[in-house]
Amino acid sequence: MSGIRVLVAGASIAGPALAHWLSRRGAEVTVVERAPELRPGGQAVDARGVTREVIRRMGLDVAVRAARTETAGALTVDADGNVLQTFRADDDGGDGFIAEIEILRGDLSRVLHDDTRDDVEYVFGDRIAELTQDADGVDVAFAGGDRRRFDLVIGADGLHSGLRAMVFGPHERFVRHLGLVLAFYSVPNEFGLDRWLIQYQHQESGRSALLRPIQDATRAMAMFSFPSADFDVDHRDVAAQKRLLSERMAGLGWLTPRLLAHLDDTPDFYLDQVAQVVMDRWSSGRVGLFGDAAFSSSPMSGQGTGLALVGAYLLAGELASAGWDPEAGFAAFEGRMRAFVEANQEIGRLHVQSLDAPGPDAEPAPEPDMDALMALADRAINGVELPDYAGVPDSGARAE
Repeated sequence: MSGIRVLVAGASIAGPALAHWLSRRGAEVTVVERAPELRPGGQAVDARGVTREVIRRMGLDVAVRAARTETAGALTVDADGNVLQTFRADDDGGDGFIAEIEILRGDLSRVLHDDTRDDVEYVFGDRIAELTQDADGVDVAFAGGDRRRFDLVIGADGLHSGLRAMVFGPHERFVRHLGLVLAFYSVPNEFGLDRWLIQYQHQESGRSALLRPIQDATRAMAMFSFPSADFDVDHRDVAAQKRLLSERMAGLGWLTPRLLAHLDDTPDFYLDQVAQVVMDRWSSGRVGLFGDAAFSSSPMSGQGTGLALVGAYLLAGELASAGWDPEAGFAAFEGRMRAFVEANQEIGRLHVQSLDAPGPDAEPAPEPDMDALMALADRAINGVELPDYAGVPDSGARAE
């Protein structure tokens, strides 16, 4: 065991996934999370292609599959509810529009926390207030008053990463708004929804409404998106976000009025810009960034969870292979990961562009190059190698 001390900021998905692999490679891991406890609910996230192999290597295949939404497929409909297209979860070998492994963000976070809590120190309700690094380590002051020293600090604290702003510079330098806003929250299942996702897209305005099943059949998840050239609503001002959503969804039709009627009593509302994080490098000395904090591909890529789980395996493996030397380990990780990230970010951008509402005088869009799109999708799902790291310590996955 190395005894290397690593602080990870963020306990959603990327942080606990990284903690799993760092711990298995011999590190002593602390995860700090500013929320007082794990956050439940959230949107459905997917595991496709190579991500499923990472889940298997983690020893979590059974636990993850048990928490799936078990969505059978998706229907796109018109304003009157007439079905226009049908997609099944077993299309494309389970890697299609609806993935075979689909799980709510909060449920996957719980699975990862349950897996790591006996071997990893979790500190909830606190955050990094300041840090200073030298050649041998990083001194961290926490907002709660504690001061500790670590060998490495890694920020997995999401799109609005506080650690990124502290070490690398202001939010605006790295976050690229893609011109779309996304909102979702749970509602009572008063719609007879049964294992099928239903989506309505209003082509003229570029707005959409979606209703999806979750494991709790008494409830469902509502999701909305609308175009917005800029975004200046505080990501913590929930009241302002709800007002914005109500204003922008007015007159959309379909089930929208019934879904919006539950806006004030939902326990898990979320709204934010659809954005990507683009950085020239993901580390500075002994401080690194990971997951959405470093390379958000946006929810429109469908691969944010894949990037987090695959990246966790690679980052821990490369750091351990480099003898925990930060310069060598972080550089090797970027070398393996960047092309995979860029393919997924391109998928996210193309998805947003496909939702653009054409102007009244717009020329017809050219036919897409389907061969190129299929090749890009394959790179985004499977385009990264998973080394065996045969010479690196591994305490082993828990028995399933």
